[in-house]
Amino acid sequence: MAFKIKDSVTWVGKIDWELRRFHGEELSTHKGTTYNSYLVKGEKTALIDTVWLPFAGEYVKNLKNVIDLKDIDYIVANHAEIDHSGALGELLREIPGTPVYCTAAGVKSLKGHFHQDWNFRPVKTGDRLDLGGNELIFVEARMLHWPDSMFCYLTGENILFSNDAFGQHYASEHMYNDLVDQDELYREAVKYYANILTPFSQLVTAKINELTALNLPVELICPSHGIIWRKEPLQIVHKYLKWAADYRENQVTVIYDTMWDGTRRAAEAIVSGIKSANETVNIKLYNAARSDINDIVTEVFKSKVIVVGSPTINKVMLHSIAALLEMIKGLQFKQKKAAAFGCYGWSGEAVKLIAEKLEDAGLEVAHAGLKMLWNPDESALTAAVELGKEIGKLAAAES
Repeated sequence: MAFKIKDSVTWVGKIDWELRRFHGEELSTHKGTTYNSYLVKGEKTALIDTVWLPFAGEYVKNLKNVIDLKDIDYIVANHAEIDHSGALGELLREIPGTPVYCTAAGVKSLKGHFHQDWNFRPVKTGDRLDLGGNELIFVEARMLHWPDSMFCYLTGENILFSNDAFGQHYASEHMYNDLVDQDELYREAVKYYANILTPFSQLVTAKINELTALNLPVELICPSHGIIWRKEPLQIVHKYLKWAADYRENQVTVIYDTMWDGTRRAAEAIVSGIKSANETVNIKLYNAARSDINDIVTEVFKSKVIVVGSPTINKVMLHSIAALLEMIKGLQFKQKKAAAFGCYGWSGEAVKLIAEKLEDAGLEVAHAGLKMLWNPDESALTAAVELGKEIGKLAAAES
């Protein structure tokens, strides 16, 4: 499959309908993904990015149906991660010596991946590649989300090739934002941001401001995953600026794991208390062991307050909660408050450990924590409702 985006630009990537896990097993991709590669033709021809390694052979074969590979003058590697660079080895065996334009960090990363000394041409922000009339302008985008990442902008056509920024793991035959389900699109876009780009939010804001200062007209934003933004393309840029600003919605998320339903009952009592104290707040409730961890992380990203619970086992918390808290720590969420709860039978360390992990992750622990001995009785469930009321009032006070 290939299709023209503009007269001089053709999409030559791969739609991966089957993908369900990404970054090893770290990230869920319920809607599949795309690996977007773009062929830019002028007097000279540039290929921007390739596809994931398992599709390298298929990619090169399909590319030959679009262009004689010998007519590709330049290759641009906006990012060295293998889902973008995976077909480089296969391609450069066909057209050895073709210049590969990337950042200096990209040279190091590509050599680390492929152990090849290709014809690298390191570039930095402001460097240009003349295609004969139109030019590619390179913009380094360090840590969005790797040290080597960059964008490139095509003059004349006014296209920003943004690599991992502004993308989504979203497979669709309709490769434009105005043709797909808008709820699905933004659900996948915010999940992508929450789970991948959150730690780099300050850099996101700085880079967007840098791009805005260049006063470049943008008619299309072409990311490396998901759909192309053609209708009001800057709408996703404005979303990124909001998401990068310690984003919160009017939401509380309660997350728990349970062994014999005691912590589940407590979680539901907390939700009841939140609702009774705050009728307007959106409340989400997740069993961490039975829910997708990346979906939970997305809801944490959207929340003002999170409440996390686990029973105690072997003096620690259940592993689904431990894994979630470790992921939250890595994502470095800001301006969020939290509380811990849980049942216990012997020693009851989990609540204290959860609170410590929450604090270590940068969240403000707003309650001493609720410990309930054995299966919670009516007085314990009443205490859980009271905790919920405190959380509901806290959420109301958080603007």
